[in-house]
Amino acid sequence: MKVRRFTQLKSLKDRLVEFAANSCKAADELSPGARRDEALKLARQADAAAHIDAWVNSSGLQTPK
Repeated sequence: MKVRRFTQLKSLKDRLVEFAANSCKAADELSPGARRDEALKLARQADAAAHIDAWVNSSGLQTPK
């Protein structure tokens, strides 16, 4: 079986930031309710994931001793 590989054109951080911005924009267009809350939740999660990715990939991290 042949495995398909896909090379990402943008970094994970860039994709997460873009997704968070798009989710916020979509939430702003929705009226208050469950769908808007879900879009805002996804935006917050993507933003947190981008911050975690930046932290993990920072040069200031040290290996455990």
